[in-house]
Amino acid sequence: MEQIFGFSILSLFITGILLVPFIDFLYKIKLQRKEQKTRDLFNKRTKFFDKFSGWKVGTPFGGGLLIIIVVTMLTLWAYGIFHIEVKFWELFALLFTFIGFGILGFYDDLKKIFNKDSGFFGLKPVHKLTIQWILALIVGAVMYFNLGYSFVYVHWFGQITLGVFYILFAAFVIVSFTNAVNISDGLDGLSAGLLIICLSAFLAISGSILDRFLSLFIAILLGSTLAFLYFNIYKARLWLGDVGALSLGAILAVIGLLTGKPLPVALIGGVFVIEIGSSLLQILSRKFLGKRIISVAPLHLFFLQRGWEEPKIVMRAWLLGVVFALLGLYIAFL
Repeated sequence: MEQIFGFSILSLFITGILLVPFIDFLYKIKLQRKEQKTRDLFNKRTKFFDKFSGWKVGTPFGGGLLIIIVVTMLTLWAYGIFHIEVKFWELFALLFTFIGFGILGFYDDLKKIFNKDSGFFGLKPVHKLTIQWILALIVGAVMYFNLGYSFVYVHWFGQITLGVFYILFAAFVIVSFTNAVNISDGLDGLSAGLLIICLSAFLAISGSILDRFLSLFIAILLGSTLAFLYFNIYKARLWLGDVGALSLGAILAVIGLLTGKPLPVALIGGVFVIEIGSSLLQILSRKFLGKRIISVAPLHLFFLQRGWEEPKIVMRAWLLGVVFALLGLYIAFL
């Protein structure tokens, strides 16, 4: 186990060393938003967020790209050094998810740079969501056909066999967490801090089931995300960008699915669930009731509107994330 933590520290060190020149590189190539005109998942302007975040214009984004590169290369190297029996299809599920969703997110980041709404860059949100589902279904199929996942275990009900429907279940979890993390990535340090809490919990679970292969990947990802958070806390010098938010959200879901404990996954990522749930309820309320449940969604924007300072919202979300992680671990270890 000490080797796994050693690689986590190494990942933190390498990412931390590379982040400073990487940030300078992003400034040099102007990978930064030139104006604050954000849009939600449905391509609607988020004027309220723009009002409170105008000062963030010029901050580079794309930090997730460095995380993907470091974690992928260090993971492959670590498996070779430790002579760990490589579970090809598990490795495929992890890296295909991480890189595939990262590429889709990088497309979104490029769109922000060029401010294009036509041609290739004019890909509509529904098309991007469709691509997410295609990627997620591929991963779900790999888990079902190649890794043998066909059931979920819920403590109070025991083993629930889903059969081929496990593919749809896995895809739903992946797409949900992908967008939940993306929605939550609106305040400095919010998503990255919550991801670290979730990854720490999943590292404990993978260790308890003696999955050294998965533990090593989680530890390396944890170390790299920790280094990123140093530059992402208020006032952030670097943002994840969609390349980071989409890839990390998707990989968080896949890690949770590979542990075989879906209920703890929902609890450990409870703050992310609340964030996307608040947005979904807002959309449904406006569509079917003709009014909003809360004045603005997702929930972190509601607190911002109420006058809470950004660091206070983030730190309290982290504390709530710890509580959810402890609940998830309790259920997982029952």
